[in-house]
Amino acid sequence: MPGVGQIWVDADACPKVIKEILYRAAQRRQLPLTLVANQALQTPRSPYIRSLQVAQGFDVADHAIVERIAAGDLLITADIPLAADAIAKGALALSPRGELFTPDNIRQRLNMRDFMDSLRGSGIDTGGPPAFSPTDNKAFADQLDRLLNR
Repeated sequence: MPGVGQIWVDADACPKVIKEILYRAAQRRQLPLTLVANQALQTPRSPYIRSLQVAQGFDVADHAIVERIAAGDLLITADIPLAADAIAKGALALSPRGELFTPDNIRQRLNMRDFMDSLRGSGIDTGGPPAFSPTDNKAFADQLDRLLNR
Protein backbone atom coordinates (compact mmCIF):
# COMPACT_ATOMS: atom_id res chain seq x y z
CA MET A 1 0.00 0.00 0.00
CA PRO A 2 1.42 3.42 -0.92
CA GLY A 3 2.24 5.91 1.83
CA VAL A 4 0.37 9.05 2.80
CA GLY A 5 0.31 11.66 0.03
CA GLN A 6 -0.26 14.82 2.02
CA ILE A 7 -1.38 15.71 5.54
CA TRP A 8 -4.27 18.13 6.04
CA VAL A 9 -5.11 19.59 9.44
CA ASP A 10 -8.44 21.05 10.54
CA ALA A 11 -6.36 23.50 12.54
CA ASP A 12 -8.80 25.82 14.32
CA ALA A 13 -9.39 23.37 17.19
CA CYS A 14 -6.29 21.19 16.87
CA PRO A 15 -4.24 21.16 20.10
CA LYS A 16 -0.85 22.85 19.88
CA VAL A 17 0.95 19.69 21.05
CA ILE A 18 -0.56 17.77 18.10
CA LYS A 19 0.54 20.48 15.66
CA GLU A 20 4.08 20.18 17.06
CA ILE A 21 4.07 16.41 16.47
CA LEU A 22 2.86 17.00 12.92
CA TYR A 23 5.53 19.64 12.22
CA ARG A 24 8.25 17.19 13.26
CA ALA A 25 6.71 14.35 11.21
CA ALA A 26 6.40 16.52 8.09
CA GLN A 27 10.03 17.61 8.37
CA ARG A 28 11.38 14.14 9.10
CA ARG A 29 9.34 12.45 6.35
CA GLN A 30 9.47 15.37 3.91
CA LEU A 31 5.68 15.24 3.61
CA PRO A 32 3.54 18.21 2.65
CA LEU A 33 1.53 19.42 5.66
CA THR A 34 -1.22 22.01 5.27
CA LEU A 35 -3.02 23.55 8.24
CA VAL A 36 -6.39 25.05 7.33
CA ALA A 37 -7.94 27.63 9.65
CA ASN A 38 -10.04 30.77 9.61
CA GLN A 39 -7.33 32.66 11.48
CA ALA A 40 -3.67 33.34 10.77
CA LEU A 41 -1.38 30.59 12.05
CA GLN A 42 2.28 30.68 12.99
CA THR A 43 4.05 27.69 11.46
CA PRO A 44 7.72 26.74 11.33
CA ARG A 45 9.65 27.84 8.26
CA SER A 46 9.79 24.74 6.12
CA PRO A 47 9.31 23.80 2.48
CA TYR A 48 6.93 21.09 3.72
CA ILE A 49 4.68 23.09 6.05
CA ARG A 50 2.14 25.71 5.04
CA SER A 51 -1.04 27.24 6.36
CA LEU A 52 -4.15 28.15 4.44
CA GLN A 53 -6.28 30.89 5.97
CA VAL A 54 -9.91 30.80 4.88
CA ALA A 55 -12.74 33.25 5.50
CA GLN A 56 -14.66 33.24 8.78
CA GLY A 57 -17.90 31.29 8.67
CA PHE A 58 -19.58 28.02 9.48
CA ASP A 59 -17.72 25.06 7.91
CA VAL A 60 -15.64 27.28 5.58
CA ALA A 61 -12.41 25.51 6.59
CA ASP A 62 -14.11 22.11 6.26
CA HIS A 63 -15.27 22.91 2.73
CA ALA A 64 -11.78 24.11 1.77
CA ILE A 65 -10.29 20.83 2.99
CA VAL A 66 -12.87 18.62 1.27
CA GLU A 67 -12.33 20.54 -1.98
CA ARG A 68 -8.57 19.88 -1.89
CA ILE A 69 -8.09 16.51 -0.17
CA ALA A 70 -7.35 13.50 -2.36
CA ALA A 71 -7.32 9.73 -2.04
CA GLY A 72 -4.31 8.65 -0.02
CA ASP A 73 -4.06 11.93 1.92
CA LEU A 74 -4.38 12.05 5.71
CA LEU A 75 -6.74 14.41 7.53
CA ILE A 76 -6.31 15.33 11.19
CA THR A 77 -9.67 16.38 12.64
CA ALA A 78 -12.06 15.84 15.52
CA ASP A 79 -14.95 16.84 13.24
CA ILE A 80 -16.86 13.62 12.48
CA PRO A 81 -18.78 14.88 9.39
CA LEU A 82 -15.53 16.26 7.94
CA ALA A 83 -13.81 12.93 8.59
CA ALA A 84 -16.69 11.16 6.81
CA ASP A 85 -16.33 13.45 3.78
CA ALA A 86 -12.58 12.80 3.63
CA ILE A 87 -13.08 9.03 3.89
CA ALA A 88 -15.64 9.21 1.07
CA LYS A 89 -12.89 10.72 -1.10
CA GLY A 90 -10.49 7.88 -0.24
CA ALA A 91 -8.45 9.77 2.36
CA LEU A 92 -7.50 8.61 5.84
CA ALA A 93 -8.85 10.47 8.88
CA LEU A 94 -7.30 10.59 12.35
CA SER A 95 -8.54 12.42 15.43
CA PRO A 96 -6.14 14.45 17.59
CA ARG A 97 -6.78 11.81 20.30
CA GLY A 98 -5.43 9.05 18.05
CA GLU A 99 -8.72 7.50 16.88
CA LEU A 100 -8.50 6.31 13.29
CA PHE A 101 -11.79 6.88 11.50
CA THR A 102 -12.50 4.20 8.91
CA PRO A 103 -15.27 3.32 6.47
CA ASP A 104 -16.25 0.64 9.03
CA ASN A 105 -16.63 2.95 12.05
CA ILE A 106 -17.51 6.38 10.65
CA ARG A 107 -21.25 5.69 10.28
CA GLN A 108 -21.50 4.69 13.96
CA ARG A 109 -19.52 7.80 14.98
CA LEU A 110 -21.87 10.00 12.90
CA ASN A 111 -24.92 8.37 14.48
CA MET A 112 -23.55 8.88 18.00
CA ARG A 113 -22.70 12.50 17.22
CA ASP A 114 -26.22 13.13 15.91
CA PHE A 115 -27.73 11.42 18.96
CA MET A 116 -25.68 13.57 21.34
CA ASP A 117 -26.64 16.70 19.35
CA SER A 118 -30.32 15.81 19.73
CA LEU A 119 -29.87 15.30 23.49
CA ARG A 120 -28.18 18.69 23.82
CA GLY A 121 -30.91 20.23 21.65
CA SER A 122 -33.54 18.96 24.07
CA GLY A 123 -31.76 20.61 26.99
CA ILE A 124 -29.89 17.62 28.40
CA ASP A 125 -26.38 18.44 29.60
CA THR A 126 -24.15 15.78 28.03
CA GLY A 127 -20.91 17.30 29.28
CA GLY A 128 -18.03 17.78 26.92
CA PRO A 129 -15.08 15.70 25.94
CA PRO A 130 -12.50 15.03 28.65
CA ALA A 131 -9.50 17.34 28.82
CA PHE A 132 -6.73 16.52 26.37
CA SER A 133 -4.17 14.38 28.20
CA PRO A 134 -0.65 13.00 27.74
CA THR A 135 -2.31 9.63 27.03
CA ASP A 136 -4.18 11.24 24.09
CA ASN A 137 -0.93 12.79 22.94
CA LYS A 138 0.83 9.41 22.92
CA ALA A 139 -2.12 7.65 21.25
CA PHE A 140 -2.02 10.23 18.45
CA ALA A 141 1.76 10.01 18.00
CA ASP A 142 1.66 6.20 17.92
CA GLN A 143 -1.20 6.05 15.42
CA LEU A 144 0.41 8.71 13.20
CA ASP A 145 3.65 6.73 13.21
CA ARG A 146 1.78 3.55 12.20
CA LEU A 147 0.04 5.35 9.33
CA LEU A 148 3.21 6.96 8.05
CA ASN A 149 5.17 3.69 8.24
CA ARG A 150 2.75 1.61 6.17
